[in-house]
Amino acid sequence: MFDILMFLFESYFHAGRYPNSDKLSRKLSAAGFEDEDIHLALTWLSGLEQLNKANYPSTINESSGRFYADLEIKRMSFEVRRFLTFWEQNKIITPVEREMILDRAVALNRENLPLDKIKLITLMVLWNQRQDLDPLIVEDLLTPADSSCLH
Repeated sequence: MFDILMFLFESYFHAGRYPNSDKLSRKLSAAGFEDEDIHLALTWLSGLEQLNKANYPSTINESSGRFYADLEIKRMSFEVRRFLTFWEQNKIITPVEREMILDRAVALNRENLPLDKIKLITLMVLWNQRQDLDPLIVEDLLTPADSSCLH
């Protein structure tokens, strides 16, 4: 499924939006993706599209920290939680966007998601919120977590 998300970003980022589910399903099938993966990705994207900042209480933005539930701890490593905290503390993401990222990560129903996958989820959440994405943020989210510094 993550290959499909990367394909969507690479193919449709400059257009600002990916096609509706029916058209997207046909395009993904034509690109060689498996039907089961396409179905999983479309279901996940449907949940992503339903996320709306207005559905979260405004008090989230006033909180000083976040305690993770046991399920969230199982789904995301310490490294992932540290990444989200760092980005939030440095005002790269808002607390509401953090919650959206957590929602989509937990929706995958996978344990111990690596940082690279969370970065892709973060990219998709920010893109879905129709934000102007700073090229440096996009580069950071697309750079593998274990890569050495580029020069």
